[in-house]
Amino acid sequence: MDKPHRQLGLVAALALVLGNMVGSGVFLLPATLAPHGWSALGGWVIAIAGTLALAGCYAALSRRMPGLCGPYAFVDEAYGANASYFSAWSYWIGVWVGNAALAVAVVSNLTVLWPGLASVPGLGAGAAMAVLLLVTLINLAGVRVVSAVQQATTAIKLVPLLAVLAIAGFVLATKGKAAVVTPPTAMDWGAVTTCVTLTMWAFLGFESATLPADKIRNPEFTVPFATIAAPALAGLLYMAISAAMIALVPAEALAASNAPFADFAAPFLGSEVAALIGLFAAISALGSINGLTLAAAELPRALAHAGQFPPSFAQLNKAGAPAASLWLAGGLAAVLVVMNYSRSLASLFEFTILVATSAMLVGYLAVALAALKRLGGVLRIVGLAGTAYALFALYAAGLEPNLWCIGLVAAGLPVLLYARSRP
Repeated sequence: MDKPHRQLGLVAALALVLGNMVGSGVFLLPATLAPHGWSALGGWVIAIAGTLALAGCYAALSRRMPGLCGPYAFVDEAYGANASYFSAWSYWIGVWVGNAALAVAVVSNLTVLWPGLASVPGLGAGAAMAVLLLVTLINLAGVRVVSAVQQATTAIKLVPLLAVLAIAGFVLATKGKAAVVTPPTAMDWGAVTTCVTLTMWAFLGFESATLPADKIRNPEFTVPFATIAAPALAGLLYMAISAAMIALVPAEALAASNAPFADFAAPFLGSEVAALIGLFAAISALGSINGLTLAAAELPRALAHAGQFPPSFAQLNKAGAPAASLWLAGGLAAVLVVMNYSRSLASLFEFTILVATSAMLVGYLAVALAALKRLGGVLRIVGLAGTAYALFALYAAGLEPNLWCIGLVAAGLPVLLYARSRP
């Protein structure tokens, strides 16, 4: 078995988790959530609480089994090989489907600079495929290169977040209530339920440090800390930015925007600076694809070592990267983009995030159930809360994404049978 060196420290682990989470969600979700008004904040609150419950499950289990690939190993230890395979398969599907959505998000934010990406049929899909190829090549260069890109893009993505918060603070401080175009209103439970799944997308990836755990130094501390601290920090940023957008931008204009951050900043900073913010948002989504591609490659490697995936996926290239896994995940994401190229950028983004969320929630549910079985005392309450939230979020996702999820999960059966049939 190829054993990679432990090359990632605490800063790199935090950058991996935070960089994977703060990607397209916070940059494009203001437009997706705009029709729901202030009910979106109810969705954020539930998503933050539920995500921290799930993160608690991963953190506790990672302390119990440090250095192991979490989405696979945790379920395998609790429920055996069959359950762990389908849990890992479902999670893996969610990652590469999510990468398709993130590639669309990169292109969507670049429309501020090149409007033709949104108006010329097929051009946006072609650009998204080019993004997926670029990130695959970065990951093929090895974990050190991936980590360097991740840390750089994580730093860059803070610029537009802080810029929007600074603008909102300045406007409210100088104009007060007169600046608020959408005053707070009562929340609608149906809208809140819809928003839970959409906001859950912004937290996918909180478990990222548990996947390459064998590459992380001091995993019994680093992995749990990064798994809890990153979603807590991201949640605070998400809520503050969402509230600012809802309050200060008319809902119709926000819903129609391909690049909400850039459009929000344009009246205050000028179109050129706003375009720069759009570019930063695109780089942010690119960073998320980079980190999630690493995650997508680790699961087939773990399954191959367990005899549940073709053995070629266990092999590493000269840079220590699982090349077969990387090409497979990137190729499948590109196929998904091509299959849905006729959709607008906005509808393609929403469709893919719902499918990705449903698939990853199956993996989250399996880990929460593993925590419920294996953890005792107060930690069992965390497992119960995580299980309840995963079930609720699956219900909130709706029928069509869940049907897609079932079909994609079922596709894992012939792969398993083939792998087990080999001597």
